[in-house]
Amino acid sequence: QVQLVESGGGLVQAGGSLRLSCAASGRTFSRNGMGWFRQAPGKEREFVAARSWSGDSTLYADSVKGRFTISRDNAKNTVYLQMNSLKPEDTAVYYCAARRGVQTGSLRYEYDYWGQGTQVTVSS
Repeated sequence: QVQLVESGGGLVQAGGSLRLSCAASGRTFSRNGMGWFRQAPGKEREFVAARSWSGDSTLYADSVKGRFTISRDNAKNTVYLQMNSLKPEDTAVYYCAARRGVQTGSLRYEYDYWGQGTQVTVSS
């Protein structure tokens, strides 16, 4: 089992920045591929970004490419999502996810463990 706890969400004006953190505990963290997803009210949960355990592979949704950066610190068992140039359409609950495999992935079913989510609200 891997337990995931997100933090860093909040209210920010359009154009601003936030950094989300996801602290992992339980099984060895460093060999898990990690991802971020988000879910806006009335919408499906969608992929945002993913990073392999080694860090040599990253994926981003087209909607966040160039604005968001996923990183991880295996020594701290933490994965981050740096979000810049935020837009009102980025408003959602953001979820951290871990998969048993070491690879990246953009599909929900590829992930085995999920956090409880952290709210991000971007005002116009």
